[in-house]
Amino acid sequence: MAAIYLPTLKQLQYLVALKDNGHFGRAAEACFVTQSTLSAGLRELETLIGVTLVERTRRVVRFTPLGEQIAAKARTVLREAEELGDMARAAGRPLSGEMRMSVIPTIAPFLLPRVLPRLRRDYPDLKLFLREEPSGPACEALQNGRTDCVLLALPYACGEVTTLPLFDDHLFLAFPAGEMPATPAAVSPAEIDETRLLLLEDGHCLKDHALAACNRAELRAEATMLGTSLHTMVQMVDNGLGVTMLPKIALDAGILEHTNVAARPLDAAHPVRTLALVWRRASPRERDFQLLGEVLKAAG
Repeated sequence: MAAIYLPTLKQLQYLVALKDNGHFGRAAEACFVTQSTLSAGLRELETLIGVTLVERTRRVVRFTPLGEQIAAKARTVLREAEELGDMARAAGRPLSGEMRMSVIPTIAPFLLPRVLPRLRRDYPDLKLFLREEPSGPACEALQNGRTDCVLLALPYACGEVTTLPLFDDHLFLAFPAGEMPATPAAVSPAEIDETRLLLLEDGHCLKDHALAACNRAELRAEATMLGTSLHTMVQMVDNGLGVTMLPKIALDAGILEHTNVAARPLDAAHPVRTLALVWRRASPRERDFQLLGEVLKAAG
């Protein structure tokens, strides 16, 4: 029987890194090797399987059609190989070892400071690597195996995942102090001037949650979508440029401190978003994610 030569996981890692980065230098940095080491590993892989996977020019890295297919399969193999280690960790101490969690920007700076001290205290063997990114890239990273779980806000379609709802996060209208009458205590969507509404730019799901809560077509048509962060939005409101929507966790974290901005809860049919932890279905670390979810719930 002829010998069968199989690619190594390291070679597959190099291939996937090149596919993700589109550049040999950046791919090498992602793998913590030199560019020559990565390039040599990929040439060995091509020699091993007898086909060209990547067309190399001075300016462009272009995958062949077969290279695209093999890179996609390599990603699956690497993810399943990681799950072998996850199975072993899951059988040992809870919430230990490395875990990669993506968190959306409208949650990360407000909730994590309340959560991380408890995690460090109660689970000292957990090495939690955090990545802040919008829901779309975070869910893509989850499906591709680049992250283990995602902390996001629902409703949001994140693919084939297990979802653990944590708690509801009420939406508030933030406005320059003194701009609105003292009563009532809550704000109806009908009271919002669509020409002055400032929202986060596309890619941030809070924008969609706010518009859905208000349920006014003219808000979607007229609102100005230009903010890159909630802190930026607050600064614009503080400078009299308009009004915006803020989640309660941001208010609880003191986002309005040292500003002349006030906030009132939104009085609407569904004035909340639901914070949730999601992970790939059938993950061997489900018990860990459930434990992590309990810590997150306690911070709500």
